[in-house]
Amino acid sequence: MRVDIRPRHRNSGKADAERRFPTHVQWLRGRPCLIAGTDCDGRMEAAHVDHAGGKGTSLKVADYKAVPLCQHHHAELHRGAKTFEAAHKIDLVAAARAYAAKSPHRGRWADVEGAPR
Repeated sequence: MRVDIRPRHRNSGKADAERRFPTHVQWLRGRPCLIAGTDCDGRMEAAHVDHAGGKGTSLKVADYKAVPLCQHHHAELHRGAKTFEAAHKIDLVAAARAYAAKSPHRGRWADVEGAPR
């Protein structure tokens, strides 16, 4: 068997660049945890909702498909999104859409196809 040791070809990054909205992510980190309660712990993070669509090989979902979660709940989300939604009785896709609609930075993704208006 022949082993290829050449470095892997990297993407140009252009596809990912149009999905990044750092000001919106920063705004999300300033919101309270979506699962506000007594078990919130750690700093606030913008948790991307992977099953909202648009995730691909080497591509994260767009930043406007994210919700604010504390470190504790973000880690819980990564253990299983469907289980997380059932345990907390929440629809993460709808929540991400609602945060995107309320974001003061929503004008930045007005030209992106499929983005909330």
